[in-house]
Amino acid sequence: MECKQRLKWLTLAMICPIIAGAPSSMSKRDGSCPKENLNITGGTFVLSNGYSHGSLLRYICSNGYYPSVQSRHCQNEHWTSKTKIIKTPECKKITCPNPRVFKNGEVIPYKEKYYVNDTTTYSCHTDYTFRGSAVRVCKPNGKWSGSTPICGRDSDHCPDPGVPPGSSRTGDMFNIDDKVTYNCERPLTLIGSKVRVCQDGGQWSGTEPQCYANFTYDTPEEASEAFSSSLKTNLAVEKEEQKGRKITLDEGGKLDIYIAVDASDSIDEKDFDNAKITIKMLLDKISYYPVSPNYEILMFATDVTPIIKMNNFKMQKPSLLDIFKEMDDFTYEKKGDKTGTNIAQVYSTIEESMSIEELNNATAFSETQHIIILFSDGHANMGGKPKPKVDSIKRLVIKNDPKREKKLDLYVFGVGEDVNQEDVNGLVSQRDQEKYFFKLQDLTKVQQMFDDMIGTQRACGSCFHI
Repeated sequence: MECKQRLKWLTLAMICPIIAGAPSSMSKRDGSCPKENLNITGGTFVLSNGYSHGSLLRYICSNGYYPSVQSRHCQNEHWTSKTKIIKTPECKKITCPNPRVFKNGEVIPYKEKYYVNDTTTYSCHTDYTFRGSAVRVCKPNGKWSGSTPICGRDSDHCPDPGVPPGSSRTGDMFNIDDKVTYNCERPLTLIGSKVRVCQDGGQWSGTEPQCYANFTYDTPEEASEAFSSSLKTNLAVEKEEQKGRKITLDEGGKLDIYIAVDASDSIDEKDFDNAKITIKMLLDKISYYPVSPNYEILMFATDVTPIIKMNNFKMQKPSLLDIFKEMDDFTYEKKGDKTGTNIAQVYSTIEESMSIEELNNATAFSETQHIIILFSDGHANMGGKPKPKVDSIKRLVIKNDPKREKKLDLYVFGVGEDVNQEDVNGLVSQRDQEKYFFKLQDLTKVQQMFDDMIGTQRACGSCFHI
């Protein structure tokens, strides 16, 4: 009897720990991430949703400094990062790209690195003509003030295209069909045209390259200069000398605008909401002009969710209020568990809509101005590379006719703390003296830009400025 009793207790002793451990191991995890080892040297951090699953941690540094790691994401009880973390994150001093690549002249002072508020002065050697900014200041956004200084002879068909800070150039012949090729010093990323060709008209193809660090961004003022014809000036007057991006339509001209907003997990909810507000302000701004564009608006993560499709817009002609309501109804949470970033699918969806428009009326399609605006961090993690899809759209609209190149405008607004600059650069248009990629620190400032653009101006005859 005693033996049986002891066997019973032994059995219970073996079973009880298994039973006791079952609830904790089988219960649903709360998904929270650890609170340890998150600090940054010289700075602090903020959390979008505490230590819960899906929370985005942003590192913050004081002015003149940037975090070596931009952000981290709470996923499955672990903090993930797009940057491999080897040591404790730290706040580092912002530098501007190397200006000593200046050719045929001198740059003063000669320094190993140039920090915020450092000033450089440029001058040319004898027999060279100076163009650009003679004095430049390193700005808090990691860019030099003014324009690229150039010392040229101006004896060739095209002017010397210069060597932007942080880059190197191959090619010193500037006659028709001559090419120049640019590369950026590591770890900088080239934004703009890697290869430029001297054209018959004496201008270079593409856009002047810039070398961006991962902390470089465009100020709202820089964005407004490139994205609008004018800021806080007379939008109503159409002038040939007016600078900036201007779209002029013939009477009865047609304009189709496609807008896509990233709602994937790599985008913070705040940035997603700000992107929606920015779109509303842009559409409202355009409504002040006597052009009535057609719209397609898409939200995307793993899947693409249409707010309004192009063919439906043309049939239903919804009001802006109707569109805004549909946008409001699509919340950040509506993506559910499908939180990937399928940028390729976005451009495929747009191409499908364009193909339908061409089938419906090929003549009207050929006369239409097509604009695509993407709000995303550019980190595509599914669906393949988006660039082949963009190239397919170019073939559909431009049809290998250089004269039709201006019929398609491809813009990207970089959203989030960590924008994939290199991949995004392949998704935008590249034309001389025009800019199509905007990496912005805060979309709320862009909203102010659009608000200022609206003002109290009256629209001109048959043009609007964006």
